[in-house]
Amino acid sequence: MLSFICQMKTENGIERWDGIIPRLKDYGSHYEIRIESRSGIMVIFGKTSSGGFACMPDHDAGCHLSDLKDKFWNTERLIPILGDVDGITVAQALYTLADKLNL
Repeated sequence: MLSFICQMKTENGIERWDGIIPRLKDYGSHYEIRIESRSGIMVIFGKTSSGGFACMPDHDAGCHLSDLKDKFWNTERLIPILGDVDGITVAQALYTLADKLNL
């Protein structure tokens, strides 16, 4: 289990919340994680010839990603399809996994 902290600028300052990744499954060609935070999100992610990708089937959403360590780019791609809190949470979770997976 991995834990991480998310943050977002709001009109009232910086808002922070905790997240955990209780489950990580390696399928060889892609990964699946479960994120528990303000909501629960299943994320399937991996690499393609065009870069990275993330799919959130329970949200009927998916997008291309940059390197998992590029939190800024990935957040910018995830927020429009998941909303502010979930987009930031998924980007931070993937960033947290970047060194562990060498993806």
